[in-house]
Amino acid sequence: MGDDLESLPDDVETLQAALIVARAEAAAARARQSDDQALIAHLKLQIEKLNRDRHGPRSERTARLLDQLELTLEELESSATEDELTAEMAAAKTTKVASFTRKRPSRQPFPEHLPRERVIVPGPVACACCGGARLSKLGEDITETLEVIPKSWKVIQHVREKFTCRDCEKISQAPAPFHVLARGWAGPSLLAMVLFEKFGQHQPLNRQAERYAKEGVPISLSTLADQVGGCTAALAPLFKRLEAYVLSAERLHGDDTTVPVLAKGKTDTGRIWVYVRDDKPFGGPAPPGAVFYYSRDRAGEHPQAHLANYSGIFQADAYGGYGRLYEPGRNAGPILEAACWVHARRPFFVMADLAENARRKAQGKKPAVISPLALETVRRIDALFEIERGINGETPERRRVVRQELSAPLIADLEAWMREQRAKLSRRNDIAKAMDYMLKRWTAFTRFLDDGRICMSNNAAERGVRGIALGRKSWLFCGSDRGGERAAVMYSLIVTAKMNDVDPQAWLADVLARIAEHPVQRLDELLPWNWRSAIRNVDQAA
Repeated sequence: MGDDLESLPDDVETLQAALIVARAEAAAARARQSDDQALIAHLKLQIEKLNRDRHGPRSERTARLLDQLELTLEELESSATEDELTAEMAAAKTTKVASFTRKRPSRQPFPEHLPRERVIVPGPVACACCGGARLSKLGEDITETLEVIPKSWKVIQHVREKFTCRDCEKISQAPAPFHVLARGWAGPSLLAMVLFEKFGQHQPLNRQAERYAKEGVPISLSTLADQVGGCTAALAPLFKRLEAYVLSAERLHGDDTTVPVLAKGKTDTGRIWVYVRDDKPFGGPAPPGAVFYYSRDRAGEHPQAHLANYSGIFQADAYGGYGRLYEPGRNAGPILEAACWVHARRPFFVMADLAENARRKAQGKKPAVISPLALETVRRIDALFEIERGINGETPERRRVVRQELSAPLIADLEAWMREQRAKLSRRNDIAKAMDYMLKRWTAFTRFLDDGRICMSNNAAERGVRGIALGRKSWLFCGSDRGGERAAVMYSLIVTAKMNDVDPQAWLADVLARIAEHPVQRLDELLPWNWRSAIRNVDQAA
C-alpha cells in the first residue's frame, strides 16, 4: 500500500489526468459487466422460450418464470445501454481508454407492408477532394427509421345531393349512409377502438373520454356508454352464432373467475364463466372459440343452465356446482367429467416450492417446511406432463396409444403409492387433503388414458379468463348486472378473435361496418376464423 502511494505523481494536473483515466476504465468495466449480465438474461429467456415452443406450456411455474425473465431482461438491457453511454462520455475525456460499444444482435428488417416515405438528403455539389463540380450519381444508401404517426381524428361528410324532376316536380335523393346505431354519429373504426379499449385493453370509458378530450375531441362519458350499449346489441346475433358453435364441441374446457359488481353502498362479487372449444391439442381441424357468461353469484344453477343442452366431455376443476352435470340420465345426453391435473398438482407444488423458499430465506423470512411427499408427488406428475408434451398435436388415436403404453403404468404406480402414503397421514394433514382431492375423483383424473381428445390440464379455460383477472385492477368493477352481461358478450368476441390470431380491433371495425347489411343466413362468414380466410383471399386476389 505504501509503495503504491509513493509511486503516485506529485503534481495536481497529472493526478487529475490519472483520475480521469481510472474513472473511464471503471466505467468501461461496468459497461462490459452490464452487457454480460444483459446477454446472459437474454440467452436464458431465449432458452426458456425455445423449450416452451418445443414442448408446449408445462405449468404455471413456467409462465411465472418467463414473466420474471422478461422483467429482468428489461431492466438489465436498460442498465447496460445507460452504462455504455456513460463509458463513452468518460472515454471521450481521455485518449488512453478506448470507448466501449455493445455488440447488439443484427436487427431484422422492418415489415414490408409498412408504407415507406423517402426523405432525400441533398448530396454534395462539389468534390470534397479536389473541389470539382463534375459529379455523377453512383448510387445511394438507405437508412430506415421506424416512426409512428399519432392518432388523427377526422370528420367524414356524406354529401347527398337533391334533385327535382322538371316533369313531375318530385324530389329525389340518395338514402342516408348506414350507421351501426340509429341516428348514429360514430364510424365503425371509432366504435371498434372504444370497444377494444374497454373490453380488450381494460380501459374504462371515463379514462378514454379524458384522453380524447386532451386530443381535442371532447366526447362525454354518457355518449360513449350509449355507443357501447348499442354496439353490443348489434353484435348479439354474432354472439349467438359463436355460442352455438362453441357448445357444439365434443369436448369443452370450463372455468370461472370473480368480477366485482357495484351495488348499493358496497361492491358485490359476481362471476364470469367461460367455456372454451380448442381442438389443437389433438390435431382437430375446428377453429378455437370461447363463450363467456355473467352471473351475480356462483350457484351451481348457472353452469347447469349454460350446459343444459350440451353432451360430451367437460374439463374443469372440482367445483361442486358441476356435480349435477355428470348425473346419468340427462335429457340432453351424458357429460363425462375430465379432471385437471394442474389443479391437483398445485397444492403439492406449493408445499414443495424450493425456489419460493430460497427467496424467503434471502429476504430474511422464515422458510416454509418442504414436504418430501409433496416433492415426490410433483416429480411423478411432472413425468406424466413430460409424456404429454411429446404427443401434443398428435391424432387422438396416437395419443391414446402412447398414453396406454407410457402413462398408464406411471399412473397405476402413483395411485398405489398415494393410497399407501395416505393411510399413514391424519385427516387434517395438508398432504392428506391434497391426496384426497385426487383419490376421490380418480376416474375423472384417469379418463384421459382412454380418450386421446382429453387434455391433462384445463389451461385452455384458464387462459381465457386470464385477461379478466389482469383487468380487474384497472376497471375496478362492473357498474351493474347488465354491464356484466355486456362484458361477457364482448369478451366472447374479442377472446375468440385473439385465439384465431385475428386483430380484434380490425375485425370489429369491419364487422360493425357490414353486419347490418349482411344476410342473416351468411352470418357465420363474419366469425373471426372465416373473416381471416376472407381477408387472405382478398389479399391474394389483389
